Order: sequence, then C-alpha cells, then structure tokens
Amino acid sequence: MTTQHGSAGKTAAVPQRLLAEATRLFADRGFDRTSVQEIVEAAGVTKGALYHYFGSKDDLLHEVYARVLRLQTERLAAIAALEEPVADRVRKAAADVVVSSIQNLDDTKIFFRSIHQLSPDKQRAVRSDRRHYHEMFRSLIEEGRDTGVFRAEPVPDLVVDFFFGSVHHLAVWYRPDGPLGAEQVAEQFADLLLHSIRTS
Repeated sequence: MTTQHGSAGKTAAVPQRLLAEATRLFADRGFDRTSVQEIVEAAGVTKGALYHYFGSKDDLLHEVYARVLRLQTERLAAIAALEEPVADRVRKAAADVVVSSIQNLDDTKIFFRSIHQLSPDKQRAVRSDRRHYHEMFRSLIEEGRDTGVFRAEPVPDLVVDFFFGSVHHLAVWYRPDGPLGAEQVAEQFADLLLHSIRTS
C-alpha cells in the first residue's frame, strides 16, 4: 500500500513534519507551485525552522528522494550479505526494490517529475548515489554469471538498466486500489528478471 503522508502530526519531530507536508504539497501541486510559506504553515513551524533543518526548498526535494534511496541501499546491502544462493538474493533484492518503491510512490513521482529543478550539484549527488545502488545490484548479477547460475550473454549493465527502467515506470501506472498489491507485483517482477537471466 502506498505510504500516505497526509497531515503530519504535531507531535512528530520538526524535520519529519516538514518532509511529510512538503511531500504532500509537492505531490498535490508540484514542486514549482509550492511555496516555502505553504510548507511551513502546513507543518506548523516557522521559516527559520525549515532553513535550520534543510536550508532551502531545493534541499527538501533532494531529501524526498534521498531518504528512499538510503533505505533501499541499506536493505540491498543486507540482502547481498546473506549466506544464501545468489539467485535467492537477487530475487529478494528485486522484490524489495519494487515493494519499497510502491510504498513510497509519491516520493518517486515527485522526484522524477522535478529532478531537473535541483541544483547541478544536487543532481550530481543524486545520480552518484543511484549509480552506487545500481552497481551493488549489478554485482549480484555478475556473481550469478561468474558462478554459472546466470547466463553469460546478457550484459550486466543492460540487465540492471532494463530492470530498473521497469521499476521507475511503476510511478506511471501503479495504483494502490488496482488489481495487484505491492507484494504481487514484486513477485512477478522478480520472476521476470530471473527467468530472463537464469541458465535453466
């Protein structure tokens, strides 16, 4: 089920309230049509509080995406370190990124709609972090190829690009009230990936 940020509770920590309200407003109105004043009023804080924690509206947009990517990177690292067959780890990693993307669908939509509005430095930082995540995922594909579990012919970089292109497209078509839940979509995505690269 997609995370509903809604109105942030007044007992939540200030940074979380600011992020929750910024995410809601960016999703509803768009990044460029949301003012700092609207964000701080919705969060029940002052502009000074926003600038203390985030520095700018640009920083808020960056954090919307970065927090999801941090979560996904931590979980991928934990999955990759498991003492399990590589095919099982790839299945878990593939399913996890689908579920976590669906659970944070608003964040993903906002980011891909608004990344061009980040400063060049922040765009480079985000792309670097995302590249690191993809390289971790690619290492699992390479491990499977090198041990004969996965076919030799698909280029690992292309496997990763193909799979994550599909994951990023979730923001376009997935609906929480649709016929498939997050776990069902994740299972089918993982099956499609493994069927395309396994030797048998």
